[in-house]
Amino acid sequence: METFPLHVHPFPTAQEAGQVAGNHAAQILNSALQSGGRARVMLAAAPSQLHTLKTLTRSDLDFSRIDFFHMDDYLGLDPEHPVGFGKWLITNFLSSLPAVGNFHRMDMSLPPEDAAANYAELMGDAPFDVTLCGLGVNAHLAFNDPPADFHAPRSVEVVDLSYESRKQQVDEGHFPDVDSVPSQATTVTIPRLLNAHHIICSVPTSAKRQAVTNTIGNEPDPMIPGTALKLHPDAHLYVDREAYPHD
Repeated sequence: METFPLHVHPFPTAQEAGQVAGNHAAQILNSALQSGGRARVMLAAAPSQLHTLKTLTRSDLDFSRIDFFHMDDYLGLDPEHPVGFGKWLITNFLSSLPAVGNFHRMDMSLPPEDAAANYAELMGDAPFDVTLCGLGVNAHLAFNDPPADFHAPRSVEVVDLSYESRKQQVDEGHFPDVDSVPSQATTVTIPRLLNAHHIICSVPTSAKRQAVTNTIGNEPDPMIPGTALKLHPDAHLYVDREAYPHD
């Protein structure tokens, strides 16, 4: 299993880290548009992405030629629920753009396995120009909780959410208690997330420090899903002072 250096970019604040990450993403997409006419972006939906996405909205990109996808969503949650990930992205990012080529949203009204198969077909096999992701408190990528399958044969799976992932949603203020968090989700698998020309991972706040520390300090390990970033030749981790490992 070939590994690559993970490019770690620490900044004093989350805003600064997000601004540089967003500008980096804009440069990648401008290049893709110039060379290929269209671009494909895989999005994470989380507060950790806000500064990166806000910076992207201020770029001069022709968003009408960009196709957006998202990496996970809850099962059993109303599609218009504000913390559903597709809805969150519309509210916090896509609605601020002057135009959008396409936002390919997971159809969570389908039976779970059908929703997964439908989204896998929608994504196809073409690589994303950039995957914009974060890390969970347990270092999950999307909802690939540990132990994560670094060689998953399918591009989308129905998964049971770990207690740590559900508790994170409560701690971030999305749900009142763990019992209110859906217990299952549909998630894009790690090999499909890594099927991108570039990866930009934005991870601020002290709540993520252990996940960042474990990701930076270990070889690829399914118990630390974030270490899968080291299987990609151009993965960048943008962190603030609070998330950066401390002695």
